[in-house]
Amino acid sequence: MRSWQVILLIGCATQIQAGVYTQRFLDQYGKIHNSSAGYFSPVGVPYHSIETLMVEAPDYGHETTSEAYSYYIWLEAMYGAISGDFSSFNTAWDVMEKYMIPTHEDQPTNSFYNPSKPATYAPEHDTPNEYPAWMDTSVAVGTDPISQELQSAYGTPDIYGMHWLSDVDNIYGFGVTPGGGCEKGPSAAGPSYINTFQRGPEESVWRTVPQPSCDSFQYGGTNGFLDLFTGDNNYAKQWKFTNAPDADARAVQAAFWASRWAADAGQTGTISATLEKAAKMGDFLRYALFDKYFKKIGDCVGPQTCAAGTGKDAAHYLLSWYYAWGGALDTNGGWAWRIGDGAAHFGYQNPLAAYALANEASLKPKGSTAVSDWQTSLERQLEFYSWLQTEEGAFAGGATNTWNGRYDTPPSNLTSNTFHGMFYDWEPVYHDPPSNRWYGMQSWSLDRLAQYYYVSGDATAKGLLDKWVSWVLANTKFSGNSYQLPATLEWSGLPGNDLHVSITAYTNDVGTAAGTARALAYYAAKANAENAKSAAKQLLDIMWENFQTQYGVSNEEPREDYSRFNEPVYVPSGWTGTYPNGDVIDSSATFIGLRSWYKNDPEWSKVESYLNGGSVPSFTYHRFWAQADIALANGAYGLLFNE
Repeated sequence: MRSWQVILLIGCATQIQAGVYTQRFLDQYGKIHNSSAGYFSPVGVPYHSIETLMVEAPDYGHETTSEAYSYYIWLEAMYGAISGDFSSFNTAWDVMEKYMIPTHEDQPTNSFYNPSKPATYAPEHDTPNEYPAWMDTSVAVGTDPISQELQSAYGTPDIYGMHWLSDVDNIYGFGVTPGGGCEKGPSAAGPSYINTFQRGPEESVWRTVPQPSCDSFQYGGTNGFLDLFTGDNNYAKQWKFTNAPDADARAVQAAFWASRWAADAGQTGTISATLEKAAKMGDFLRYALFDKYFKKIGDCVGPQTCAAGTGKDAAHYLLSWYYAWGGALDTNGGWAWRIGDGAAHFGYQNPLAAYALANEASLKPKGSTAVSDWQTSLERQLEFYSWLQTEEGAFAGGATNTWNGRYDTPPSNLTSNTFHGMFYDWEPVYHDPPSNRWYGMQSWSLDRLAQYYYVSGDATAKGLLDKWVSWVLANTKFSGNSYQLPATLEWSGLPGNDLHVSITAYTNDVGTAAGTARALAYYAAKANAENAKSAAKQLLDIMWENFQTQYGVSNEEPREDYSRFNEPVYVPSGWTGTYPNGDVIDSSATFIGLRSWYKNDPEWSKVESYLNGGSVPSFTYHRFWAQADIALANGAYGLLFNE
């Protein structure tokens, strides 16, 4: 009997057909769901990482992101494929909906939203010390062409999308709890909606001033936290949320696979209600396809001279870095706003999600123009990949409709070859560190492209992948029982003009290795590429054999950047405020000074020693996304090749 024919019994009744790699999925799945491991909060929310001392995009390991939720949903979809039981897929979506999609009570004044005046313009600035950014009512903004059809389709003015960041254990103490708890304070159990990034491309996580997503002026300064970011003559208590489109798209992608796998198992009816919700999320995700202020796409230079859009002429049809929405807390004299984003990074694109929303019957949204919008988006995303592919095969950063975030005039060398009039940007959105330096953007995005190619057989996708896979295989180093993948990248040239990539460092990071292996596996399964299949297998085998831990699969990483715990955080002179625990916010603020609770962390002594001149600290982290990615990569390989 071959190993994949062995039938295992898990729990009481679920039958699982497992081979070597699907069994690895189950083993890793079991570690993630082991209650003693600490991947989930007491109410079932996935933490960003098991470990608490963790600073990257989230500034604390026991925060969570919409990214983590999307991986949780995908993990449970694949569990259904292997076990035949899709109930945990429904549960994962329900947990996400409860704790990461704002309820009506969390966004209570959307009924006041005026789609002809979606938001007031405020320029972005280059550095945090140029903030607050003053709002300018003299700049014309375009009209929102989808709000009415969304309200007609779903009978509510409220947005159905994930906010990107949550303080799961309420370590900051704001207590902005899902369901209408605006600043309940430190006594609230959490999760609590928070935000961090607000002040331009140089505001790394080390330079942020975390703030509540519902600001009733209970904490911070006289105007809560608002006047650190936006200049106004009269501040009102308000709520505001920010969406990370790549995460919502990944949730839709996971729902697509759940739909296919459930149909194969004769279980479609068990997840139909969840698929309907995924389609709804995809409908609202269209806000990511528009310029920030709904201005016309193309040659958009000068906030006063760049024309306001009048409909879909404000859509670039790419998955941008964010969309956001907010409004007044006062439901009697309310107002509300919505913005998209004019900057798009290749790493956020998801052609499989666009394909699903345009073509999969169970995932077609109700919005009257949604299907056609996502079909256009699919075509535009493929064109975007083509425009950004280097001579070597890797993909450069992206494009923007609003140079410097304020419709500035771009350098003259960027105006001759634009993308539908949008300007090339090798590091869109953030510069500390550069947003396309990390190789992981390659593995994440090209995995989605490979899945789309596997499903559709699209010749354009194949051509893009042929070249990228060749580059990856040429730059993946195997030596005995070890591997090295690219870690950091540098870019030169311009699209259509000698565009090149160079690799500046290598890594054995398990998260990017898992994404790379899965991309290679989907490509190999469709293109019958034995070399790609072999490389995927080697990556999975070496990871599995060498990096097992009690809690998953991980390896040690040094954190030289933790020297920045002492980094100054810009606060304007004379501005003073406090956090719920009493930490003072003023012009002498530092990262650790705004987060004194970190000094009670069990791992703090390692950082403290480093700050005092000791050696660089190393950590073995168990990030939820990476641990799920490892499970998913093994499971996908097993399902694709029956091994």
